[in-house]
Amino acid sequence: MRAGLLLALLLLCTSTQALTLTEQEQAGQRLYRQGLSSSDAQLQAQVGPSGIRVPASVLPCASCHGRDGSGRPEGGVRPPSLYWQRLALGQGERQINGRRYPAYTAASLAKAIRSGVDPAGNRLDPAMPRFDLTLADQRNLTAYLKRLADERDPGLEDQVLRLGTLLPESGPLAEAGRVVRAVLEDGIEQLNRQGGLHGRRVELQVADPGTSAASTSQALAALAQRQVFTLVAPLAPWLDSGALASQGLPLVGATPLDGGGPQVFDPLPALHEQLLSVAMHAREGLGLQRLQVVFAGQDQAIAAGMLLERMRQIGFNPPPAQPFEGRAVAGEGIVFLGSPRAFAELATALEREGRQPYLLAASAQVTSALPGLSAHWSQRLLLAYPFAPSDWRAPGREALQGIRQRQGLDGRQAALQVSTLCAWQLLVEALRQVGRDASREGLVAALEQLHGVDTGLTPALGFGPGRRQGLAGAHVVQVSLPGPGFTEVAPYRAVPELP
Repeated sequence: MRAGLLLALLLLCTSTQALTLTEQEQAGQRLYRQGLSSSDAQLQAQVGPSGIRVPASVLPCASCHGRDGSGRPEGGVRPPSLYWQRLALGQGERQINGRRYPAYTAASLAKAIRSGVDPAGNRLDPAMPRFDLTLADQRNLTAYLKRLADERDPGLEDQVLRLGTLLPESGPLAEAGRVVRAVLEDGIEQLNRQGGLHGRRVELQVADPGTSAASTSQALAALAQRQVFTLVAPLAPWLDSGALASQGLPLVGATPLDGGGPQVFDPLPALHEQLLSVAMHAREGLGLQRLQVVFAGQDQAIAAGMLLERMRQIGFNPPPAQPFEGRAVAGEGIVFLGSPRAFAELATALEREGRQPYLLAASAQVTSALPGLSAHWSQRLLLAYPFAPSDWRAPGREALQGIRQRQGLDGRQAALQVSTLCAWQLLVEALRQVGRDASREGLVAALEQLHGVDTGLTPALGFGPGRRQGLAGAHVVQVSLPGPGFTEVAPYRAVPELP
């Protein structure tokens, strides 16, 4: 009994407790987030100069001001912060819109919500809906707004910012996991030496995703229980974006196989975009007109379908994608998606039949198979590289070399080192822009606003409201065998955007 009590106390001391709300504050939270009244009556909101009436659940406060109340620019409108500590500041506080007015009270806030008029009699922005709140609803909302600034997302404490990642400790990806961990821990150590982020010390929580979807889901749940704020650079092939969304976790790093989601930001281009760069070079530089898309394994079928669709949009006329079943396939150029082993098997099957088409692939998928290929394929392999040594500049080289020296890394797995470092740099830049009053929602908004980030090791990175890949193309490299040797035959080129 005593041991069990001690364990419970230790767990209590090492976890972040959620903000405890009173019944009145909980009712205010439902109203703020969902537009739901504490009574059975449906609340109404009036929109625009004509006062069009819609259910308040369509336009809850959080839809514009954010779940954290900090306000999020959208469509040229900048909703102000709703933290009570800010609303109740003294006379003359200058707001974003330049107006000056006395501090809000519970009564003047009720008037602003009902009539769209601030304490000085100024009309609020026409985009601000007016709500028909009952007296009870108004009291509930005011009570919750007084606690809103204290309701932080998990992983965010007064002195600590806790990040998480998924890295395998055994199996074929164990060494890669150690490389990622070394790069992240080095970044955290250097950042903490400089005072952390906005006065918070950064910590890293690591869980082993194992080798299945089930074990990955369990590891993700374990990280959520450890109260991590966001994920960075996970190495988990079975990671599911639906599980990420259910945990409310943003991610900066590799896109899950199921396509990611609005909370996932990947520094590197999607697989189909990398392959599209190689396909465009094959058509324009080599004159290849018939390209056959081949995928090995159902986990590659989604990416293959996306590639076919994009190829058609830019003027290709490819046949349907073909699964690799151990036999040679037709085509003067074969665009391959799959594992190194399947790529080697495809090359062997083609060679047995005396065929020598161009083989096009993404470097991240097939590089480890190259040393085992025969000279038969020399100059016939074209690989997509999101970044290449030609992108490296002095600041980036120095940063990477410093990490290698401090962490005992060498030049092997350089691509993994660079991609992890890029994910770390993007996350830190976004967190700096969010400020001390950070939230997961604010982090996503800040990541969307990152443009032209110079890593010193890649083309400029950037995201957007509809863009979750930091790059949109690739370099094209030709492989000579034996060796292998690598020659860049086409510089980085962004693929055409959709109209």
